Amino acid sequence: MSEKNRDGKRNARERLAVEREKQKSAEKRRRALIVGASVLCVLGLAAVIGVVAANAGKEKNSASSGPVVAPSGAQGKDGLAIPVGKDDAKSTLTVWEDFRCPACQVFETAYRPTLHELADAGKLRIEYHLVTLIDGNLGGSGSRRAANAAACAQDAGKFREYHDMLYTNQPKETDDAFSSDARLIELAGKVDGLDTPEFQKCVKDGTHNSWVAKSDKAFASGGFTGTPTVLLNGKNIYQDQSLTPAKLKQMVEAADKG
Repeated sequence: MSEKNRDGKRNARERLAVEREKQKSAEKRRRALIVGASVLCVLGLAAVIGVVAANAGKEKNSASSGPVVAPSGAQGKDGLAIPVGKDDAKSTLTVWEDFRCPACQVFETAYRPTLHELADAGKLRIEYHLVTLIDGNLGGSGSRRAANAAACAQDAGKFREYHDMLYTNQPKETDDAFSSDARLIELAGKVDGLDTPEFQKCVKDGTHNSWVAKSDKAFASGGFTGTPTVLLNGKNIYQDQSLTPAKLKQMVEAADKG
């Protein structure tokens, strides 16, 4: 073998090794981000009782008063789950999430393409449960108002599109921007066909506020430790640090094949 060929092969191996190290570093950064963000959302459970008590009053009463109005098509126990995907899918992913939670946004960013692909292929049904953990932790009403707006979008048949729009435009955790009806309606304008008089009224009236409060109560009584809580066919899978979108896809496709 010529010296030139040996040098070429050695250089190729070196480039491959460098690329592998880059991929490992990127994966470590991604996992660190997920773990770090998850800690922020878990902290809410420790403080929620004291903070909610301290902030009891008009805002709290407006969140829980009135009849419980579930959004159109809500399913599951007490009608607290917003379904995405086909009912006959062999796998069900249950997601408890808060639109103000940064860890939820990290999960959505990393897993959204895979979830869309599997749901559209009829292999996965997703049940979204909306909670208000960050409102309880930091005060404000953005978690609840965004959840109500998402339920209003479900009434209009635009839940997934608006759900994704909220996470794409999620403010910093300490910025209660989603407490503004005007902001929520502005984002609805970015979803084709959603910004209608009916949607606006639903948002402004807080039509589903009591439903959101009931969902949040179910989260607290369920013994969950933070958001996002992600269950595949009843098993908590997001706690597994080895979980990746590719691994989730493999699990769902294996179940689909029986």
